[in-house]
Amino acid sequence: MTTTTILHRAALLILPLALSACQGTPTAPQQPWTADLGNGQYQNPILHADYSDPDAIRVGDTYYMTASSFSNTPGLPLLQSTDMVNWELVGHALPRLVPENVFATPQPGKGVWAPCLRFHDGQFWIFYPDPDFGIYVMTATSFDGPWTAPHLLAGGKGLIDPTPLWDDDGKAYLLHGWAKSRAGFNNVLTLRGMAPDGRSLLDTSGQVIIDGNKLPNYKTLEGPKFYKKDGYYYVFAPAGGVEEGWQSVFRSRSINGPYDDKIVMAQGKSGINGPHQGAWVTAADGSDWFFHFQDKRAYGRVVHLQPMRWKDGWPLIGEEVNASGVGQPFARHAKPLAAGPVREPPTGDEFSSAALGPQWQWSANGSPQWTSLAARPGQLRLQAQPGTNLREMASVLTQKLPAPAFTVDTRIALSATQEGDRAGLVLLGMKYAWLGLRRAGTGSQLVLGVCEGNENTCTEKDQLVVPVDGNAAYLRMTMADGVATFSYSVDNSKFVEAGQPFKASMGRWVGAQMGLFSAGGAQAHADVDYFRVSK
Repeated sequence: MTTTTILHRAALLILPLALSACQGTPTAPQQPWTADLGNGQYQNPILHADYSDPDAIRVGDTYYMTASSFSNTPGLPLLQSTDMVNWELVGHALPRLVPENVFATPQPGKGVWAPCLRFHDGQFWIFYPDPDFGIYVMTATSFDGPWTAPHLLAGGKGLIDPTPLWDDDGKAYLLHGWAKSRAGFNNVLTLRGMAPDGRSLLDTSGQVIIDGNKLPNYKTLEGPKFYKKDGYYYVFAPAGGVEEGWQSVFRSRSINGPYDDKIVMAQGKSGINGPHQGAWVTAADGSDWFFHFQDKRAYGRVVHLQPMRWKDGWPLIGEEVNASGVGQPFARHAKPLAAGPVREPPTGDEFSSAALGPQWQWSANGSPQWTSLAARPGQLRLQAQPGTNLREMASVLTQKLPAPAFTVDTRIALSATQEGDRAGLVLLGMKYAWLGLRRAGTGSQLVLGVCEGNENTCTEKDQLVVPVDGNAAYLRMTMADGVATFSYSVDNSKFVEAGQPFKASMGRWVGAQMGLFSAGGAQAHADVDYFRVSK
């Protein structure tokens, strides 16, 4: 690995980092994104974070949501709300990915694809696909768990986007799409008979009931959600691709079809591209709403909420365009329900609790030996793990980007005995960058590492920022318009930029992620004082 020395004005000045362990816990920083505007309105997205392929339901007066999680663990996030605008992250349904040995290392773009959340027969259900193994089912009597272990309902490659329907006559069905990368075809939706207990399918191949290849200009028809209303079977399904596509609805009097089709929402003149794939939810007051995502590249697939009404037996989502029956997304709208405190999923962590905040995920199946909150109370200890390329390490601790613009502050102390042991603050995608500490000789260096390449590989190069007198550093990452600027401080007051700004890149089907890592020999570790995210 080559090292390029970047000297600041104080290039020859040794960075005096005999820093105090902690300068006290500040008041909670202002959240970088809040959907609730406090005046009876909300702004989209309601979640400016990568909760991809959201599905949502209402049970009583409470709303529940889950989303794709790909190869991060724990997977299948569990979000809860009282008004559909303010959401809390209460946990995850899937502690570890299966098969466990496959996901012992990061598998970009694999793992948990678009799930379906339902409440039936007194329990919650999640149907989720793994495009390489099949469709799994999990259940729970309480939304926040525990959830049953994944049960493989339908094995096979390319089965994706499952959605069940329990019909009025007691029969059950499963509708799903196909991934061309695994099955060799896509753009069709297949109906299968299913045992009502969700433990098995009742046929060997099913029936294609909606074929996008027979519809003009349709491509990548996927992500179906199955509903029944007033004697009609409705399938909500997007097409056209995540960045340029639209939301369609199909309806039929017979579950087997034929199905009529209608585009019900498109970008129109709005600034919200590819508005599709989500969930129809009827509020407690009888009003209808639709959740969907928007692909924002490095920021991931963020979640929007649109009002929905019915016109001539078809849903109309968002703001109707020229009496066409086709809607376009609202950027702002009146809240569905006035009640409900302002809430956002957590971002920062002071590491003062007995467990990590629920926002944290590993890059693959994690291990309890990788962290400790007891070794140095009030701090997170990250045990170093072997590895050089951070994209290939399961032990990178990550969370979603929470807003278009935000700042992350942390303090990291490196305990290392081996040349090259390192720890730092990272922005991880197909490309990545990190700022942190590295053992060099008998001392430490502050280093900026950058890894640039493509979706399959990248080559990391590092830059010496400044030598360190001590073993700790205050680190900061400021992000705006998809560009991150890293900086460091001697006194946690005056920060000096490190290297050049870094343009964030998305991962494989996911947005970029921010987080922490410790890499090197078995005797090395990092102690992280806090991870603070502010506006």
